[in-house]
Amino acid sequence: MSYLTGEFECKLDPKSRMMIPAGLKKKLPEAETEGLVINRGFKNYLVIYTKTEWDKRLDELSKLNEYEEDNIEFIRYFTRGATELSLDAAGRVLLPKFLLDYAGIKNDVVLACQLNKIEVWDADAHKTAFSNEPQNFSALAQRVMGNKARRGDE
Repeated sequence: MSYLTGEFECKLDPKSRMMIPAGLKKKLPEAETEGLVINRGFKNYLVIYTKTEWDKRLDELSKLNEYEEDNIEFIRYFTRGATELSLDAAGRVLLPKFLLDYAGIKNDVVLACQLNKIEVWDADAHKTAFSNEPQNFSALAQRVMGNKARRGDE
């Protein structure tokens, strides 16, 4: 899978189905054959993974020591609610109500691509979250990426 980019505005239909935008669907050719997985995000949004990306996450989790309480708790909460999605003939996916409730998603949705996953936000929550951009974004960039730019491809 190539990296995912862009933000897409969508609407849920009365049955909580969401049409995958054509521009995004082109970047997800495996979605029709393998399906997708949706789950809770770390805050009030959802995350969609391709099945391949989800399996990579599960592979990482399977390497954790299952006898350590923090690991058990993290696995439990990270995988809680994970649901496989299948595209119907019209290119729609049915989003589970309990996940929509968790994220406070009602009707208007923003799909925000984040490299190898897609965040699914209630449109108003997305607007609020990203209207609070850090005052000094360049300082954040330096803290997060500064050393990497100097190292190159080590």
